[in-house]
Amino acid sequence: MTAQITFYLSQIIGVKLYNADGDRVGKILDVIVNAANTPAPADESFRPMVVGIKTRINGKLRYLNALHIEISRIEKKFIFSCKKIVDLTEKQFENTLPLVHNILDRQIVDINGRKLVRVNDVRLVTVPSGTYAIAVDIGTEGLLRRIGISEIVNKVLSLTKKNINTRFILWDDVATFDHSNFNIKLSSTSSGLHKLHPSDLADIIEEMGRSSRAKVFESLDEEKAADVLEELEPYAQAQIIESLPIAKAADVLEKMPADEVADLLDGLEDDKAEMLLNEMEKESSEEVRELLEYSGKEVGSIMTTDYMSFRETMTVEETLIELRHQKPEADMIYSLFVTDKDEKLVATVTLRDLVISEPNITLKDIMQIDAISVFDDDKIDTLAEIISKYDLLAIPVTDKEMKMEGMVVIDDIVEDLLGKRKTK
Repeated sequence: MTAQITFYLSQIIGVKLYNADGDRVGKILDVIVNAANTPAPADESFRPMVVGIKTRINGKLRYLNALHIEISRIEKKFIFSCKKIVDLTEKQFENTLPLVHNILDRQIVDINGRKLVRVNDVRLVTVPSGTYAIAVDIGTEGLLRRIGISEIVNKVLSLTKKNINTRFILWDDVATFDHSNFNIKLSSTSSGLHKLHPSDLADIIEEMGRSSRAKVFESLDEEKAADVLEELEPYAQAQIIESLPIAKAADVLEKMPADEVADLLDGLEDDKAEMLLNEMEKESSEEVRELLEYSGKEVGSIMTTDYMSFRETMTVEETLIELRHQKPEADMIYSLFVTDKDEKLVATVTLRDLVISEPNITLKDIMQIDAISVFDDDKIDTLAEIISKYDLLAIPVTDKEMKMEGMVVIDDIVEDLLGKRKTK
């Protein structure tokens, strides 16, 4: 039975490989692990198993089945012995990952740290059931180990009671790899990305190279992709959209608020923007086109056309039931609007008043008739003073006949003041 042996990838690359008779047959060039990230039970961790060893025998590259290779260690020397020299079959080679070629020195996403880091080494362990990759080393010690001076540096530092920076990321917390030179579907290793907040994921994607950025984005479902796209900087948004097929890009844009889509398209070439608008569903496309008509200095250019409106005859209970049914985004319920049959603004209702009121009371009894509103062609510069004076989180936007056009939330006003939003 094989005893537990812990070692690093850098320690075995170049190590000699022997046959059952003790003759040298080659040396280790790479270690192949199973990359089919099958979810582990809740109380267990996923660890990719080593399934093969890359070597060269008689001048020919071979990928040997690790099932027939025994690993032992005498003091600090590792010995790899092939009981039988058997190549991996084509089927066995599917969904595998060469650690040297695709992990070492590559960028990965640290789920817990919410950032992009570089792999300096890989930690492996051999147990009776096989050999597994258990963690990646992103610390300074990993780099020093690669060049063979970690022990010397550790001894010197021990004299001053200091240690080399050591940091590992367990394999479960590695969300994705830079597979730019290897044909593996990113979705098989990117499930952890969905745990991240869109803002964190956007920051990570912006640090990636163009190719990796596109692959990570393509692995996200449309809802998550839309949330992340909203958080990206304009240059990254443009690169992502340019990298996607028109149909895929249009599907993602349809999941975004119309005002965000308008801002994004405003930074693209006219031909590209028109192609995307034509591919989008008619209703979504028309909303965006209307917003694109506004000057960058007009309120309409930063308003969202998504808002919640109700009739004054509705009860509090009916309104709450409708809200539960619609499940609006958080910023859509900063303020709720009361409109007439022609969708003209009548009043506003705060969520607070709605929650604390009796279920059978009508909106007419709790609404604020003297609602503060702005016209869609008003100047954006006027908004900051209004939200400050009246302590508002959202302002309804109407046309000159008081028909609702949308609303502006405080977040968009602040973004505009900070100069983060694109304007014409």
